[in-house]
Amino acid sequence: MTPEELRALCLSFNAAVEDFPFNPDISVFKVLGKMFALSWMDDRPLKVNLKCDPEDAVRLRTEHEGLIAPGYHMNKRHWNTVTVDGGLPDRLIRELVEDSYDLVVAGLPRAERLRLDRC
Repeated sequence: MTPEELRALCLSFNAAVEDFPFNPDISVFKVLGKMFALSWMDDRPLKVNLKCDPEDAVRLRTEHEGLIAPGYHMNKRHWNTVTVDGGLPDRLIRELVEDSYDLVVAGLPRAERLRLDRC
């Protein structure tokens, strides 16, 4: 998956936007102001921080050692850093990004979740 493909994937979800709150080199993808993905798009190998269910996070790190690690500069219980350099199937990466988005949306107030359903 290329940086352009990762960006397009993250922006394909309802109300998803790209922001640069830290510096111009760090893409932060948000839904209604809440972050679901963070990436240094120019770094090689390409990596992305994604929110993850804590139990799934541990399992994924074990199953994909070296490619999925505790979230860099994030809460290690709830975030993973995923290496997006061809070592993992694109299908899995898409699922992890979608899961991250869904976890963030699930934590939004009901009114905001309903608003997203109408988008």
